[in-house]
Amino acid sequence: MSDLKELIETNQIQKVKLEEVVPYINNPKQHPEGQIKKIASSIKNFKFRQPILIDEKGEIITGHGRYWAAQQLGLEEVPAIVVDDLTEEEIKAYRIADNKVAESEWDEELLKVELEGLEGFSGFDDDELAELYDEDLEGESKYSRKVDTPQYEITGKQPELEELFNDKKYLQLLDEIEASEVTEEQKEFLKRAATRHITFNYGDIAEYYAHTSPEMQELMEKSALVVIDIDNAMRDGYVQIREAVTDILEEEDEL
Repeated sequence: MSDLKELIETNQIQKVKLEEVVPYINNPKQHPEGQIKKIASSIKNFKFRQPILIDEKGEIITGHGRYWAAQQLGLEEVPAIVVDDLTEEEIKAYRIADNKVAESEWDEELLKVELEGLEGFSGFDDDELAELYDEDLEGESKYSRKVDTPQYEITGKQPELEELFNDKKYLQLLDEIEASEVTEEQKEFLKRAATRHITFNYGDIAEYYAHTSPEMQELMEKSALVVIDIDNAMRDGYVQIREAVTDILEEEDEL
């Protein structure tokens, strides 16, 4: 490797061969593949605007992501600033501080304004843009009617009612509540809460639903044990959504 000392000029950007740049082996900042691709895309679209900081030996102080992106792009040279006025301890501190101080949250409303009308690379992928605008990839709101519910293939099994649920933990809690010294009002509240520990075997419930009476089927649907009509399920509380979103859905129905 050539002597980089001859390149040192305070705050001056130099062209350095990529093969002379060495990643810091203990760099604590992670650079996942997706991020490297974004950096490479940024360099390709806007050129190499931010230099890599290296020491006299060519070891990277800051700019590992840009280094890996340059490798991915097949660049032979990169812009760099060679730093010779920091101690080893200061370099370590600067390396961590440079990454730490860059961390901040977005003002999402201002970000949307800045993104408006932009085409091409912005550094945000489709999933991130969808999350920003509260949409899925098909353009629907995150709170739309699109709900994935499990599907069960009916095999003809005819389970008994006691096979459809497990209430062992629920009954244990009832015993503990009854044996407690809390007030009767508190006991009633805790008993209601304890029902959350009843678990249901939805595969067997689907089988039971398939051969039971129409009246029982209707009651099972209203109890959200099976979901046949997602709109009814939402109305009956199976899918919990904010009141404001419910209003939006009702307005859409009226259109």
